[in-house]
Amino acid sequence: MKRFMSFMAIIFSVMAFAQQGKLRKVATVGFLNVENLWDTIRSADYIDGTKDIKNPAFHRSIPIDSVNFLDVEKYDGPWSDGALKGKKVVRYQSGSEEFTPKSAKNYGSKIYKAKLANEAKVISEMGAQYTKTAPAVVGLIEVENRQVIEDLINEPALKKYDYGIIHYNSYDYRGIDVALIYQKRRFTPSNSLKKELKIFGSDGRREYTRDILVVTGFLDNEKVAFFMNHWPSRRGGEAVSLPKRNAAAALLKQQMDSIRAVDPSTKLFAMGDFNDDPVSSSLKNYLKAQASPKDLSDETPYLNLMYPLYKKGVASLAYQDAPNLFDQIIVSKNLVSDQVTKEYSVYKAEIFAPAYLVNKEGNYKGYPFRSWNGDQFTGGYSDHFPAFVVLQKEP
Repeated sequence: MKRFMSFMAIIFSVMAFAQQGKLRKVATVGFLNVENLWDTIRSADYIDGTKDIKNPAFHRSIPIDSVNFLDVEKYDGPWSDGALKGKKVVRYQSGSEEFTPKSAKNYGSKIYKAKLANEAKVISEMGAQYTKTAPAVVGLIEVENRQVIEDLINEPALKKYDYGIIHYNSYDYRGIDVALIYQKRRFTPSNSLKKELKIFGSDGRREYTRDILVVTGFLDNEKVAFFMNHWPSRRGGEAVSLPKRNAAAALLKQQMDSIRAVDPSTKLFAMGDFNDDPVSSSLKNYLKAQASPKDLSDETPYLNLMYPLYKKGVASLAYQDAPNLFDQIIVSKNLVSDQVTKEYSVYKAEIFAPAYLVNKEGNYKGYPFRSWNGDQFTGGYSDHFPAFVVLQKEP
């Protein structure tokens, strides 16, 4: 517990961006696990394979009551975009029924609105002690569908920032996805896609998990790429499940390498809940994320910004009552500089843990103040602390 309380060590005093007589332009990039942000309507996924894969109507979330009015076929094949071209099918979400007014959680509009307000507050304050504004780009983990993201960005705490949305439905067995929101005046997307992660259980059967979201564009006129991740969990044990996260790391590296190969000047940000620590095999040996800037090279161009925090004992969650730093941000070496230049570089990376995000009493004192204790809504925020990186450059 004493080590876990090092959460609080990441709250630093505000530092002005006028150091050494230089004014600085700043931006925050970060993400948070919104811990099961579902709407109150039981839903299913409708895949209309007659439409283009890039069309949001190709794979969308619909109220389950509307399934009877659709022209769909029975389908027992693999769930992937390629396999479903030309087909019209429904995939039922295993998690949707849990978050409805009729469930044990009694999940009605009052709780849903409280969840939205809580997550919007966190987003609006990430990095604000340095930038005096909300993040330019924010990754989201555990969203049910596009509608909950629409509702989130229209919360009073966020609406004024005019966030855009990039989201694709995945074939995750529970029905949760990753997404990206961005301030339209600061980030202009040029392309986005999802990369399916194909993993298999010990019985050889496909296990459906979250996709890796890849987004390229221009952040304050600089070419960047974001890779949003929610890797397979440690369900069944860390060692048994590790090959699944190794596969995720290999897929992420392939995507990052391919963008660097096309244009090495693109600045890369890989972030999310990796369900592994910075020292785990998936991140060290498969993604080859380095611990220190001195270890960066053309062959090893990715830096794990959370490694120094991990060495200090900082954690972002408690998994099975042990502290872990699963929430990480990894950047390409062209974002690392010991000087302030005319292009963005990393100023500071943090786990965001203000007092209101920390449990203050009981067996989980010092842990993230999560939204749920079994079926009881606590009024809390998430079972993970968010992470962010502050960028700086000459104006």
